[in-house]
Amino acid sequence: MENFTASKVFKIVPFFFKTEDKLYILVFLITIYFTCLLINIIIITVIYIDDHLHTPMYLFLCNLSIVDICFTTVTVPKLLHILLTDNNTISFTQCFSQFCFYALFGSSENIILFIMAYDRYVAICKPLHYHQILGRKNCLMLIAVTWISACTNSLLITKAASTMSFCHSKVIHQLFCDAKALLKISCAGTEMFFILLYLQILLFGVCLILCIAMSYVKIIAIIFKIKSTDARWKVFSTCLPHLTVIILYYTNSASVVLIPRSRYSELLEQSCTVIYTAVTPMLNPLIYTIRNKEVKRALVRMVKGK
Repeated sequence: MENFTASKVFKIVPFFFKTEDKLYILVFLITIYFTCLLINIIIITVIYIDDHLHTPMYLFLCNLSIVDICFTTVTVPKLLHILLTDNNTISFTQCFSQFCFYALFGSSENIILFIMAYDRYVAICKPLHYHQILGRKNCLMLIAVTWISACTNSLLITKAASTMSFCHSKVIHQLFCDAKALLKISCAGTEMFFILLYLQILLFGVCLILCIAMSYVKIIAIIFKIKSTDARWKVFSTCLPHLTVIILYYTNSASVVLIPRSRYSELLEQSCTVIYTAVTPMLNPLIYTIRNKEVKRALVRMVKGK
């Protein structure tokens, strides 16, 4: 790497690094992180133990919980280390390992959210063929394709990022090593990275969002054909948690990328990043289960040991 430091280290400078409120931020992050771990582990355990929840929808929800645990673990522990030690340096290897896993679990989450939308589409628009289309073999194949695609994307984009030259600065004004932060301090070798980044946005962002939107257009069209208001609401309520998660996830992820440059842009960007990488993964299982009678009954059975 040309003009890079001899020690090959970056410095992460989050918005809270020079504030007097580190204790409150530390308590907030610890609370969010361990709540996220606890809730998602409970969901995974309940789905694994209870035979009543061995259905495609809950298989995908289980995978979403696994991704949320990993997604949060990629970023929050390093932030906690910075807060506790005031040591904000991160080695070249650590930075790009973090970037690699962030890309991996971010891509996985996008694909799983699309698969969950497809699950709702099949359940509502093709109910008689549901178990045929989303049989055990097909579900496992979808999960395998998700992880293979995400791993391939992650390795390719990390390889491209690691070949960039960083001669403008070694200070990353973000909570972790992400694409936007690395591009800000790069000075050469970004051509391949930009190509792969745009392909990633196109395939894992735009295309999947359009597919999700198309599936919900068809779902809503079917719902409007139902004459009974109660039946209509009952069908729509099965989609409401997924819609909420989709809106929450994509709104925050888009905010991180699209915030315009201004005096407070770094603060806003990093605040949205906290919500995107820590708060949202904690809320996802709550959104899916807070009104889900099947999961509540499964929790009661698990507590009672039945």
